[in-house]
Amino acid sequence: MPTKRDYYEILGVNRHASDDEIKRAFRKLAKQYHPDANPGDASSAEKFKEIGEAYQVLSDPEKRQLYDRYGHNPPQGGFGDFTGFGGFADIFEELFGVGTRTAARRGPQPGAHLKYNLTLSLEEAVFGAEKELEIPRLEICPDCRGSGAEPGTSPTRCPQCNGTGEVRRATQSIFGSFVNVSTCPRCEGEGEIVTTPCKTCHAQKRVQVTRKLKVTIPPGIDDGMQIRLAGEGEAGTRGGPNGNLYILVSIKKHPLFQREGNDLRLNLPINIAQAALGDEIQVPTLNGDVPLTIPAGAQHGQSFRIKDAGVPYLRRSGRGDLVVTLQVVVPRKLNEKQKALLRELARTLGKEPVAPKSVLDKMKDALR
Repeated sequence: MPTKRDYYEILGVNRHASDDEIKRAFRKLAKQYHPDANPGDASSAEKFKEIGEAYQVLSDPEKRQLYDRYGHNPPQGGFGDFTGFGGFADIFEELFGVGTRTAARRGPQPGAHLKYNLTLSLEEAVFGAEKELEIPRLEICPDCRGSGAEPGTSPTRCPQCNGTGEVRRATQSIFGSFVNVSTCPRCEGEGEIVTTPCKTCHAQKRVQVTRKLKVTIPPGIDDGMQIRLAGEGEAGTRGGPNGNLYILVSIKKHPLFQREGNDLRLNLPINIAQAALGDEIQVPTLNGDVPLTIPAGAQHGQSFRIKDAGVPYLRRSGRGDLVVTLQVVVPRKLNEKQKALLRELARTLGKEPVAPKSVLDKMKDALR
């Protein structure tokens, strides 16, 4: 009984070869020794079978592991039947245009998803809103009800594929019969043809319409979030479900407020007298003006929080805050009386700048 050759030797690769290296070696040798390329050469046919057997084992991780450990005689029944070439059916089809796979007639196809860009004001995002949208989409033809045929007629079975939606071509090889399956070119896989097209959809089965949809914007929605309306996309075909409508939200910039998560920020200008002496002023919020007490000696950039004056939380109760940041504005134009008052203040303050001591200055004072 002749001794089997080493599978790695047959493919011309080493034992540490990668899957891609094994695949490339097989492709090269299979093309070289395929019987169609060597008609009448019995040795090429035998070589080709030997190459296929080696590839089936080495391309399967489990079989390759067994082969590396036990060689050609692994326990529990060996590597199985090589006549079917199960492990390399895909590459065999890729190389030579034949295969054993079957194709099913096309079934229900879901409709396409749609996207709609919706721009909101900050107030609409904070308090919520009701919006009416106009959505162009494909819907099932109302006249033929999706058959594509003129009312009163019906599609007929495709004579080329006999209603299967596919055509088959059998090819004989040394490994048996291989069947190449492809979509029927006449009915495009439908299995039926329309002889009298619908005058409304022209056998397309769907028509373009524009629908008005009302959508509820929840309070607290943020820029970049999406709202999904299930089933409001385009209609499916052959009984498939409708797609969804995804509403992508963007929020316009507000002239006063900036949003940070669920907080709102407001830059509040005050004059130097208000900052030095303190004041009580009315601060704008999205719910109306509220009082804010500015303490004497307030500094430029100092912030204050107004509780629950921000954006509602989307999935729980409560709201964020309004963060008010003071912007001390130095007047550019003064009348003579204002200048005189500021000069008098300047004389009382002296030339040294009035500012809190730094940490370094405090440490120096402590050392002295």
